[in-house]
Parts: sequence; structure tokens; C-alpha cells
Amino acid sequence: MNKFIEIAGRIGAQRHLVAIRDGFVAIMPLIIVGSLAILINNFPAIGSLDFVGWMNGLFGEGNWQGLGGNIWNGSFAILGLLVAFSIAYSLAKSYDVDPLSTGLISVASYIILVPVTKDWGLSFAWLGAQGLFVAIILSLLTTELFRILLKTRLTISMPDGVPDGVVRSFQALIPATLILILVGGFQLFMTLAIESSLFEVIFNSIQKPLQGFGDTLPAAIAIAFLNHILWFFGLHGTNIIGAVIEPIYLPLIQQNLEAFQAGTSAYDVPNTVTKPFLDSFVFIGGSGTTLALLFAIFFVIREQKNHPYREVAKLSTPAGLFNINEPVIFGLPIVLNPIMLIPFILVPVTLTIVSYITLSTGLVPKTVAILPWTTPPLISGYLVTGGSWRGIALQVVNLMLATAIYVPFVAAGVRAMKKQTEGKMAS
Repeated sequence: MNKFIEIAGRIGAQRHLVAIRDGFVAIMPLIIVGSLAILINNFPAIGSLDFVGWMNGLFGEGNWQGLGGNIWNGSFAILGLLVAFSIAYSLAKSYDVDPLSTGLISVASYIILVPVTKDWGLSFAWLGAQGLFVAIILSLLTTELFRILLKTRLTISMPDGVPDGVVRSFQALIPATLILILVGGFQLFMTLAIESSLFEVIFNSIQKPLQGFGDTLPAAIAIAFLNHILWFFGLHGTNIIGAVIEPIYLPLIQQNLEAFQAGTSAYDVPNTVTKPFLDSFVFIGGSGTTLALLFAIFFVIREQKNHPYREVAKLSTPAGLFNINEPVIFGLPIVLNPIMLIPFILVPVTLTIVSYITLSTGLVPKTVAILPWTTPPLISGYLVTGGSWRGIALQVVNLMLATAIYVPFVAAGVRAMKKQTEGKMAS
């Protein structure tokens, strides 16, 4: 156990993985805004309330939807470009290297590699989620190279009294020049010798196969299991595996969003397993579906108003409604609690299977929106499925199922605590 915790802790604190995680976290507001813009543009009619029809009547057929399209162009459509800056910025900060210069060099390198269209424009196909893997690799490499070049003293020194901003700019001049020459030469080689782009090579050889596997039930189960086994040992599973799954699942939800924007029904969009799938239908109340655990505690302990479990549940419920569950994970506790190990892992794995079957068979629409992770259940189920009551129904069913699984283990925990208390009193 100690060895496992040590290894997982090192992985979770690994500099490059932390930079990738922080890079994605930094751009998450833009991702959410872009997702909601498309959801509003294509919001379904609810009975007699037809939002899209009403807006068309006010502003003309489709005219008002250009606003959401413009927001999309400034967020999801340039996802790769944003990530190229944010990851390089985060990694440079961890090295105490000028993060702004590093991020700008990474963006410039990324643009050099982006294929150019016939009318000399940058291809939006590779500025977005399809370019994520190139953005991640390039941002890490350019940052490391920039750091190394700075250490070799290949810089221009400025006299005392020069403003810090000017000093940093001149320090970055020679390293930036060398990096851009290297990247530009590599792009020239790809164009002349390979007659392809780095984006196409990586997408076809790495990103596409991983996305294909990611949209499968075994992959979803593996993510649910790994996330919660890490949490059980006191490690932030969501953060540790986030750097790995984000590049896989963001392109999948983008494909769903683009199909939904083009008029495809939420039932018929291509991908079942996405990040909103996990957030809205599996991690209800946070990792472990701990909102159901709180319900189970209130159900089992109805008479002992001051029972420790019940006290923890009362304090944890307000935060749990917004998917913040550290109070119950560390307060009950769930961490290193053998009684809670089985349900804490069994519940999310079970809900993953149930949710996958219901979405893939068309009982519930697939996910077509990304929401803030603090969006309360029911609201999130409605919005991520494009405004369907079936999303709410699935969340209710999942909560009931999870509560039923937690109940016997909560009862066992109560009995164990009672025996422990009686033993202490007898001694």
C-alpha cells in the first residue's frame, strides 16, 4: 500500500502532467462558454415553448445564431492553439522561466506547423481539438528547449535600469529565434519529403485510435476504477488521470457538439463516452457518486440525530449538491476505510455500465454540452443531453441505484462503529 501511494503520488506531482492538467483547467471557462453557446443555438422545443422559433421570429431565421457561432470560433474552434499557450505557460512557471515568452514561442511554433489553406489561411481543422496532441507535445518540447537554451547563456544581456519587460524580451530573442528556425525547418521537411503535416501523422497514428478506444465501455470502466482506487488511497484521482483523459475526451465531445450544431439529434451524435458523460451520469455529487452515499446515511441513520456519520453527512450535503465531496471523502472517511472500499468503486463502475447502455441504445440522448463541474444534478442531466427530461430521469435512476448499493455498507459501518464504541466503554 505504501509503495502504491508513493508511486501514484509521484505520478500525480510529475511536473509535465501537472502542467498539462493546469493548462486544460485554465482554458475550461472558454470551453464551457463555447459549449453553452452551441447548446443555446440549438435548444430543443419544450412543449409549446420553442426558444429557437421565438428567437427566429425576433431576429430573423438563423441571424441571431451567428453570435453563438462567433463564440464557438473563439473557444472550441481554436482549442489546440489555446492549449499550446496554456500548457507551455504552466510548465514554464514551474521552472521559474518567463511564462509569457514561453507561451508565445509555443503558439508561434504551433502556427508554423498548422497546414495552410489554398487561400493562405490557417486550417481550422487543426486549430481545434484535432490538434490537441500536437499542442501538448509541442508545448512541452518548446518549453524544455527554451529552458535549456536560457541555461546556455545564449541570451542578450541588458544594462541595469532597463525595465524588466524589456530585459525578458531580449533574453528570449536568441532562444526564440533558434526554436522557430528548428520548427520551421521541420515543417519544411514534412512538406517536401513526407508531403503531409505533423498534425495528420499524429492524428492518424495516435489520436484517432485512442479516441476510438476511449469511446468504449471497457475504457470508461477502466477510468472509473482507476479514478476511485486512487481516491481511496487519499490521492486526487480526478487530477492525476485528468491530464491523460482530457486530450482523448474533449475531441469526442467536440464531435458531438459539431454534429448537434449541424442539426443532428442528440440521440444520433457519434460518441457515447465523453467527459460530460462521466461528470453528469457517473460522478454525481463528485467521485464515488457520494451524493448517493449521503442519501444512504440519512436513510440508515434516522433516529440517532447526533451520530458521527449523520453529522458528517449534514455538513457535506450542501457542498455535495454542487459536486464538491472532499468533506465526506476525508470526513467520514472513505479514504483507507475498508468498509467503504467496495461500494466506492462498485457504484461508479455500475453507473458507467448502466449509463453507457442507456445512451448507446437510444433510451437517453447522448451528451452535447460541457457544463461547469459544479452544476447540480438534474440541471446537469437536462442540459448535457440537449434539454431532455430523459437525462434527468437517468440521473434519478442512477442515484437510486447507487443509494441502494451504499445502504448495506453504511449499515455495516454503523455496526462496526457501535462495537468499537462498546469495546472502549467496557475497557
